[in-house]
Amino acid sequence: MKKWDVYVYGDINIDLVIPGVEKFPLPGQEDVVDIMNTYVGGGAAVFTLGIGKLGLNPVFQGTIGDDCYGKFIRDEFRIKNVDDTLLATSSMNKTGISISFTNEKDRSFLTYRGTNDEIDLSKIDLEGVGQSRHIHVTGYAGTKNHHQYLELLRRVKDMNEVTVSFDLGWDDAGEWYQGIYELFPYIDVLFMNETEAIHYSRKQTAIDAALDFSQTCSLVVIKLGKKGSMAIKNGKIYEACAYTVKAVDTTGAGDSFNAGFVYGFLKGKSVEESLKCGNGCGALSVTQLGGNTGFPQEHELLEFISKQER
Repeated sequence: MKKWDVYVYGDINIDLVIPGVEKFPLPGQEDVVDIMNTYVGGGAAVFTLGIGKLGLNPVFQGTIGDDCYGKFIRDEFRIKNVDDTLLATSSMNKTGISISFTNEKDRSFLTYRGTNDEIDLSKIDLEGVGQSRHIHVTGYAGTKNHHQYLELLRRVKDMNEVTVSFDLGWDDAGEWYQGIYELFPYIDVLFMNETEAIHYSRKQTAIDAALDFSQTCSLVVIKLGKKGSMAIKNGKIYEACAYTVKAVDTTGAGDSFNAGFVYGFLKGKSVEESLKCGNGCGALSVTQLGGNTGFPQEHELLEFISKQER
């Protein structure tokens, strides 16, 4: 028996979300807004909170500041079934903060990375990974940290019964390093969105990209936004349509999808069922402000999928 279902290491911060901002005040002026909301943010953290809300037992390793926001994060973790015993408190930096200004057309951000600047794969507690059924990996940055990720994945592969999911994410540097193919044999579930897949593969379509990746990666999952999602396993293509909801805030939708899919994967569901779980979690997550506020509990997810398919 493993101590945890899912081990996650990565970014965590506070999201301050200010909705309905159409313009910024001019120098020397002050505008009043109706509300400012505080949430736990960071892709790795949003994923972990989702896993906890679905009833699995996740542990998160990362770093927060010795401040009120750090306490807020610990409280949220404990409420939502996330083990925080590997969550460190920094003596150098404060908890990271991302301020999101949103309106119906667009979003803008101001970000202080804070403790997220301390992320270092060499800090990963490999003993903790070994006590988990699964590890979810994020934060890839091409040549900047490729060899660190390759070394980590090789070491995890040597462990007993630990599966790996990896969300490559957007490449801010625009490098789209094709060395990623070197990682694929060590990944059990590879996540990308449509644009990322095309960039990394240099193919014309997401399906061509996924077929290319699947030659060395056992399960490739592509998030297609309003078109749903698709996956390829053993040469077979699986597809699941998106669920229609009223979107309020798309922050964290991709990480919520990942959590839903990994939930299905660890529950032994089929690829198609896991895609539906991912689509359901992604859809429900955008119905409220914040990356995890609208994320469902297990029974809510299953009821939502059942109603959508009647």
